[in-house]
Amino acid sequence: MTKGFNDFLAAENPDVICLQETKMQREQADFDFAGYTEFWNSAEKKGYAGTAIFTKTEPLNVTYGIGEQFDCEGRVICAEFPEFYLVTVYTPNAQKELVRIDFRMAFEDKFRAYLERLHETKPVIVCGDMNVAHRRIDIKNAKPNIGSAGFSYEERGKFSELLAAGFVDSFRELYPDAKDAYSWWSYMGKAREKNVGWRIDYFLITEELKKNLADSKILSDVMGSDHCPVELILNFSEENA
Repeated sequence: MTKGFNDFLAAENPDVICLQETKMQREQADFDFAGYTEFWNSAEKKGYAGTAIFTKTEPLNVTYGIGEQFDCEGRVICAEFPEFYLVTVYTPNAQKELVRIDFRMAFEDKFRAYLERLHETKPVIVCGDMNVAHRRIDIKNAKPNIGSAGFSYEERGKFSELLAAGFVDSFRELYPDAKDAYSWWSYMGKAREKNVGWRIDYFLITEELKKNLADSKILSDVMGSDHCPVELILNFSEENA
């Protein structure tokens, strides 16, 4: 909020914006996002994790979490619209030395099953910090990071399983060979200035939405975080309906 979020919101004017790692309870700050209805899922632990959805169009329904031990960290919100479900997710970080990899793997399986259930009813869009660079092209320095959190074989394998379950990486669908396209940079070593980054923020769509896919962008010029925003543009005109 002190680094230009309201200016960004006004300039981009999105129909819906999804946030991850909000790290707060809604009542901790006084701000007004005019024209948007807000939905927050904050972690029980203060200053940790959390997600939010701001939308101009009132959803048909909103649900929080995926069940069991995963819901105390506020990692998932699902907003149902007439054409699709929109799910924002902040996937758990496996952490240094992969100390949380078992929790991460369990979350991945539970989340994939949750999305598959949603997809039985209508198309699904997944937006979020998924904490994994899927392929070598998605990370600047692949070789030294193999096995590290965010680029382990386990995490990349789970992402592949999600794609195999009927999801499409919208950016790679349109730009399969785009290099140096990243959404996260370490604060260390002037990584962003040198564009030594990782692509770990995604818009995934189910296969039937490919006909509606107009563009998928990485807004790397937007500052204010170690991540930059990613953008999905879908066209629901009559000829694509």
